[in-house]
Amino acid sequence: MCTPVGIDDWTSNEPVTRRSEATTLTASRIFKGLAPLRSDMEVAGIYAREAAYLERAVQIGVASGRVISVSFPTQPDDDATADHPLLDRVFEYLDGVSDIAFDDVAVALTVPTDQRAVLEQVRTIPYGESIDVAGLAAMTPDVDPEDDDDLILVRTALEANPAPLLIPDHRVRDGPSAAPPAVEQRLRSLEGL
Repeated sequence: MCTPVGIDDWTSNEPVTRRSEATTLTASRIFKGLAPLRSDMEVAGIYAREAAYLERAVQIGVASGRVISVSFPTQPDDDATADHPLLDRVFEYLDGVSDIAFDDVAVALTVPTDQRAVLEQVRTIPYGESIDVAGLAAMTPDVDPEDDDDLILVRTALEANPAPLLIPDHRVRDGPSAAPPAVEQRLRSLEGL
């Protein structure tokens, strides 16, 4: 676990060592909306690192400046590289740093428009908060929480989520997650859900 750091400690952009000597992030990257990863996301590839907390790897696929996938394989792809700033942020999150946000990370949503609307709303659910499927339907434009077909749409969108964690479907308490069940439970536990 990380040593707690107060907001007053984040007044400069100097590197701050948090998890280990190998994991450093600048303070400007910790808080959402500051220093997006655009330049770091330009290099396409597969990046992965073993996550002891999840008992499996976290693997991201990046293309054209966007995350195209997040997965949690038991073994990362052989051609995956471990060094990527987004993985640094993910591991800060897994260490329990609640100020980590991923809403500035561009995600390629190659799903139908109605599912995209649902997933965009999932991204607005804050750390440590959860909602049910009907509540998610109610906050999604043109989706009726009283309509069974619309509730099926919401569940289908959650199952098709290409980037669980970045699009935090684990915060939808009675919906499916695109992450494996054990990972979903660990993420919920981490956030106290």
